[in-house]
Order: sequence, then C-alpha cells, then structure tokens
Amino acid sequence: MSDLSSFPITKKWPAQHPDRLQLYSVPTPNGVKVSIMLEEIGLPYEVHAINFGQNETQSPEFLSLNPNGKIPAIIDPDGPGGKPLGLFESGAILHYLADKTKKLLPADPARQWETLCWLHFQMAGIGPMFGQVGFFHKFAGKDYEDKRPRDRYANEAKRLLGVLDKRLEGREWIMGEYTIADVATLGWVRNMPGMYEARELVGFDTFKNVGAWLERGLARPAVQRGLNIPKRPGT
Repeated sequence: MSDLSSFPITKKWPAQHPDRLQLYSVPTPNGVKVSIMLEEIGLPYEVHAINFGQNETQSPEFLSLNPNGKIPAIIDPDGPGGKPLGLFESGAILHYLADKTKKLLPADPARQWETLCWLHFQMAGIGPMFGQVGFFHKFAGKDYEDKRPRDRYANEAKRLLGVLDKRLEGREWIMGEYTIADVATLGWVRNMPGMYEARELVGFDTFKNVGAWLERGLARPAVQRGLNIPKRPGT
C-alpha cells in the first residue's frame, strides 16, 4: 500500500485508493486534458473535485502541491524509482503520463520532439489567447465598453486557428497519429464555438480542417468521458 501522508494535500482530500494516481482537478479546458489522457491510457486513478467557489486552489493544502494555485495537479504513487511524485502544469503532466505508459507519444525520438512543439503551441498560444477571448466576449470583460482588447485576442485566436488548420491539412490528427498534442488542444478548441459562444467572432466555420478534427476528437469515447471528469461540486 502506497503511503501518501508526506503530501499535505491528502489531509484535505484523503486518498481512498492511495495505490492509484491522484488527480486534483475541475472540468475546465486545462483540467480535462489530464482526465481525457487518463481515460485514453487506462491508468487507474482517483479523482478529487476542487471547488473554485470556495477558493480551494488557494488553500495551504493545494498550494503545497501546486505553488501556482492552479488545476490540474496529480500525485503518482508509483513515480520514478517507485517513489510517489507530485506534478502540476497540464502540459508537463501529459508528457509525464505519455512517457510513463509509452502511449500517445510517437516512438521515434524526432517525432516525439515535434509532438512536444505542438503541445507547447497549445500551452503558450491557444490556451492563453482563447481564454482571453472567453473573458472579453462571454464573461466579465464582455461589459467593457472598449472592444479593442476583445478584438485583439479574437484576431490572435483567428491566427492560431489558421496555423492549426494548415497543420491539419491532409492529416487526421495533429501528428497524423493521435497524441498528447490532440489531447491538450481539443478542450480549448471546443470552447470557442461552445462555452465562449465565439463562433462568429473568430470565423470558426472557415477553418474546415479544425472543425473536422474537433468532431473526430469529440467522438472518441475516452474524450467524452474525460470532458465530464470530475463532476463539478453540487452536480
């Protein structure tokens, strides 16, 4: 039986199955990256829903695992050398799980690095820029009279969608084969015409390759499951 008592986060969110990977998350575009990944690779895990409304990401227990106070975060009881390992940052977690299981990452080293380029493309570009579109178009920023910030991020989102669309020309997935690059990107692209209601703002339907790729991704059973893990508190 694994002993996770050295991780203070387990005092607030006790592990009922300490031999399984522990996931601390919310089903946001960043959070579902890891739940989709875990569903795809079939690694046993225990999920702990974090309550944003109660500001739980800023609790001492959560900050002990992720000093940045963001979801998702994990503890792998069977880390390198058989020792428990805590990780944060969704991109790093995807890379770790792919390396650990030898799944959703090409075997060829050169293609592995190319996959990581597209993973970081999502982390550095699509995630931050799409999130700003959501803020200024759908959430609190929508009430700002000055629309220049919204338009700036919408234009950058269009550019990024164009990059992705060109990459997907003649490819079923970002790397040809399904990888962590797709896992990382699906939730964010889904939000643009969905949660953010920005289909027209960014001209989403003009990016035909992206639209077809999104449909393929959302049809995957593991993606469908992962998008709803964990269930939000109170639902």
